[in-house]
Formats: sequence, C-alpha cells, structure tokens
Amino acid sequence: MTTDGALARLIRSSADRTAAARTEVCDLCAAPVADEHAHLYDTGQEEVRCACGPCSVLFADAAAGDGQYRLVPRRRLRLPKVDTAVLGVPVGLVFFVPRADGTVTAEGPSPAGAMRWEVETAAWQELAGTCPQLATVEPEVEALLVNTVHGLDEHWIVPIDDCYRMIAVVRREWRGLSGGGRIWPAVEQFFEDLTERS
Repeated sequence: MTTDGALARLIRSSADRTAAARTEVCDLCAAPVADEHAHLYDTGQEEVRCACGPCSVLFADAAAGDGQYRLVPRRRLRLPKVDTAVLGVPVGLVFFVPRADGTVTAEGPSPAGAMRWEVETAAWQELAGTCPQLATVEPEVEALLVNTVHGLDEHWIVPIDDCYRMIAVVRREWRGLSGGGRIWPAVEQFFEDLTERS
C-alpha cells in the first residue's frame, strides 16, 4: 500500500462523511430527502421536522398519529394590506399562528430566536371578519406573515416552515445590538423570493 493511496482514501473518506453530514434526512425514518421535501409540525415539541415522501403521506390526515404530527401545507397566498393594529403587536416583522385550542400567538424574530406573545382571540376574530382568507388559516401549520418594516407592506398566508426560515435569516444575518446593515436587505430578499402557490 502506498502513502498516496492511503492519503487519497483518507481524503475521500473525510469528504464522504462531510457530504453525508450535509445530506438532510427524514426525521422519522432517516431516509435521505430531496432539497424540496415535505415538513411535519410536531405539536408536542412545537418544531418542524423533515419528512420523506412516504412518511409525509402517512400524516396527510390531520388525525393521524393522534395529531402529534401535522403535515405542513404548501399553500402561500399573498393578501392585500391587512390592518394588524387591532392585534396589539407593536412590531413590523411578525407572524400570527392560530392554535388548535382557539388561541393565537404572535411570534417575531430576534437574534436569539422567536419571541412570542399571546393575541386576544376576539381581536383575531375581528381581523378575520375584515379579511375572510384569515378564517382559512390551518391551526398550528399556517400563519399570517407580516412585514411592514422600512415602509414595506407584505401580508401573506404561509406554511409555518416559511416563518421558521425567516427567523433563521434574521439569526444568521444579525450583527451587534441593532442588527447591522445586512439584516434588512436579507429580510427583503426573503420576501421577494416568496411566490404564491396552492
């Protein structure tokens, strides 16, 4: 055995392990998943989990698995301006998630992750009266995503995994105490990349 051969095998082995570590897998069965794959919302842990095609089919019915895992829908719907002032959340980058028990939470990104507030249920119902599409938001797995920072006027119904992606963008780009100069262009790019889908 030559040194070059052993060294080459070591380099290949290390590269294979690095590539394997980057490959996403299904959080239920550990099968590799494609770049575009389904997600499940774990209602107990309040986390999004990756799912392969076969596992996602198992949870297409909301009652499957006693409701612990909910298949995250793919729908994205751009809304006209929605006056969220009635909800009493004084931030411009936030998402509102109706819960299965009828409550509604507002969550906004911060350098440490999501901050959460409770929203008055009556206020959410009042807002849904002015914007009927909000009544179609699936509890736990869809949200009203709002960005009114720097004069923007973005209002979307999105899957919950989009909201967590937005939080990840903020955490990744935040610098210093005020966020720095990279955060808002990155957030604006996130919204520019959103496309409607059913």
